[in-house]
Amino acid sequence: MPTYPGEPGPPYPGEPLPPYPGEAGRRRGRGPLIAVLATLVVFALVGGAAVWYLLRQDDPPPAAGPAAPSAGPTPEDTPAASTSAPTAPAPESSADPRFVKVGQCVRNEGPSGGKPKLLISPCGPKTYEVLRRFDGQTSGEKDAEAKCAKVAGYTNWYFFDSQLDTLDFVLCLKLR
Repeated sequence: MPTYPGEPGPPYPGEPLPPYPGEAGRRRGRGPLIAVLATLVVFALVGGAAVWYLLRQDDPPPAAGPAAPSAGPTPEDTPAASTSAPTAPAPESSADPRFVKVGQCVRNEGPSGGKPKLLISPCGPKTYEVLRRFDGQTSGEKDAEAKCAKVAGYTNWYFFDSQLDTLDFVLCLKLR
């Protein structure tokens, strides 16, 4: 027969006491509640991490320049193509400055005074001719300035710094 506080102990030594009446129901109710709350916390953390990752994918790569000693560059509305290519516009992917070569020109489509957005374009007024290209790791503005300081006739510079250093590059540019 069960005994409760204030009653004599169990009839046989070592025999466990049964739970208080109503206590078993409360314990069963908390277990699933804790499991549900733990699951919700895990889903919230995973969901938050996924949202953070996806939002970071939309960030443009950090870049500086072209830094002009006097006036800033202005956007121009010309079709994207290289100097040696026909006059037809080049496909969008080939206008990316990551693929520009020495002797080609780029134009700045970014906002005046903001981050530059260079596109490969035919050489003409208000475009930048690529005088020298340095591929490999760059540490930013000071590194781009130091590299371009050795290039005769440059007026501006541009650098692309990615998380993968093999994709980094610096362009030494001359305003036309």
